[in-house]
Amino acid sequence: MAQEVKFKDKTLRVGDLVKVTQTFIEKEGKKTSSFEGVVISIKGQLENKMFTVRRIGVDGIGIEKIYPLSSPLISIIEVKKRKKVRRAKLYYLRKKRG
Repeated sequence: MAQEVKFKDKTLRVGDLVKVTQTFIEKEGKKTSSFEGVVISIKGQLENKMFTVRRIGVDGIGIEKIYPLSSPLISIIEVKKRKKVRRAKLYYLRKKRG
């Protein structure tokens, strides 16, 4: 199981608080959207690696997004905070509240 992965000279680990900036191409032009949360899993092999980011939204509802690491739409992954965790998958955060 992968616990860390490289993306454009940055190391991304399970348990990190990250901000993922993604670009969308629409009729009017390009738009950017950012999603900030905790990396709860990294899965896949070679160029098929994906990571899951989870955050708590309005009214305590959990929101998860799965990003392919080789996607050309991901422009920036910024690591805000590092945490030391002892698990490869942090699925237990789904059961925790806030």
